[in-house]
Amino acid sequence: MKKYLAGFMFVLMVLSPIYATTGFAITYGETTYANSNWKNSMDTYFQTKTTKNVSDAATKVVTASEVNAISSNITGRTYPSSQIYSCAMVDLSYNKGINVSVDTSKITVVTPKMYENALKSTGIDNGYVVVSSPVSASGEAALAGVLRSYEIAVGTTIPDQAKKAATQELYTETQIANQTGQNPEQISDLFSNVTDQVQAQNLTDPNKIVVIVNNVAATMNIKLTQDQAQQIANSLADSQNAQASLTDFKKQLQNVSNQASQSGGILDQIVSFIQGILNYISNLISGQQTR
Repeated sequence: MKKYLAGFMFVLMVLSPIYATTGFAITYGETTYANSNWKNSMDTYFQTKTTKNVSDAATKVVTASEVNAISSNITGRTYPSSQIYSCAMVDLSYNKGINVSVDTSKITVVTPKMYENALKSTGIDNGYVVVSSPVSASGEAALAGVLRSYEIAVGTTIPDQAKKAATQELYTETQIANQTGQNPEQISDLFSNVTDQVQAQNLTDPNKIVVIVNNVAATMNIKLTQDQAQQIANSLADSQNAQASLTDFKKQLQNVSNQASQSGGILDQIVSFIQGILNYISNLISGQQTR
């Protein structure tokens, strides 16, 4: 029996470093990280949202200075270190587009579709994203954590131009939803539909984009003022202009996503293999006990 157990342990030791989790990251707001109860509650929450072990994720603490460096000139708000709560988990082994899960019991303003639109503005078109907070938060500052999680998972930084464009787009969405009184999801769909046309035509001129904004808004029966339509056009123009800076990040994102996806399939095979060994050992033990 000892030789079977020794062989089993050897297999585990050989496979573990080769098939370690890749493309898996978690970021914690610095306020949350400093409070062990809040940090643990976030780990527990994330664990309910994945079959992976959250202790295997690469982690990073997102500070107020990081958030403010991107958002302060856009939202007009600056956050002290005592107000960075939001946390995010990113798993690149998910290869069916972007799947964003938002803890709506804590994140009160930003919707999954809003995060998805902002991510697409930074060249991100795949991955499983979970956003939460230990206390109630709007979710706008959480985008910094989501983008940081992608940087950690991918191993490459996202250019500041793209981060600022994504932040501006998210902020504009929330403002337009608030100003018009429309369902936030409908405003997100407006942005998504306009973005599809802008990207298909490779437009960067706000004056041309605003025509599309007005046409799509009319089709969706969304009433916008001229100023609101222009805000949307300017935001999407910035996002489109940022695409040229994202070449390296997109390439690395695709590489890591492929590796993470393949590793997930291989790990399933390994689990089946190990289960077979355990069943074999169990049968041996049962056989010895009945003799």
